[in-house]
Amino acid sequence: MNFSFDLKFGNNIIGVDEVGRGCLAGPVFAAAIRLDQDNFPKEINDSKKLSILQRMKIFKELTKKCEYSIGIASVKEIEKFNILQSSLLAMNRALKKINIKDHIILVDGNFSPDKNKNIKTIVKGDQKCISIAAASIIAKVSRDLFMAKLSIKFPNYNWEKNCGYGTKKHLEAIKEFGITEHHRKTFSPIHNLLIN
Repeated sequence: MNFSFDLKFGNNIIGVDEVGRGCLAGPVFAAAIRLDQDNFPKEINDSKKLSILQRMKIFKELTKKCEYSIGIASVKEIEKFNILQSSLLAMNRALKKINIKDHIILVDGNFSPDKNKNIKTIVKGDQKCISIAAASIIAKVSRDLFMAKLSIKFPNYNWEKNCGYGTKKHLEAIKEFGITEHHRKTFSPIHNLLIN
């Protein structure tokens, strides 16, 4: 990827993306990042198209070279507000930690986390926009590391591998060991288990 798409909006760009919307456990993470157009990892791509090793390598380079921030919405907030509002909340928190003055903010998806007129939503932005792709890598690796750390206390659920997504092994573990405080009780697979 390169800056050709981003530059349609101007020279001062911040990319924003979130990760973890479809998980059964754990918070939602969002990242905001300002890439240095003259010094960035050339392998940047949509985080879903990269291997774990590729993501980690790019993540390490990005965190050394670029200004970025992380925003998180907790499981309690997801249960209270719903997953969409919590994703937007996490994005908003990331944006509040980074200087956005005189910048155009490119956000993945079709919902804006704020009424700021400088925010542009881009459907499939992580596939088109290098700044959003970089944010997707920061958010994804940060959340994966968080879930791997959490899995040390909750080893039965394989979070270090499934990151909280509803894999077959994760669902089997929920049936065998029950749910934890980190499971999203309003999500159908968990909710259905609770009412049965």
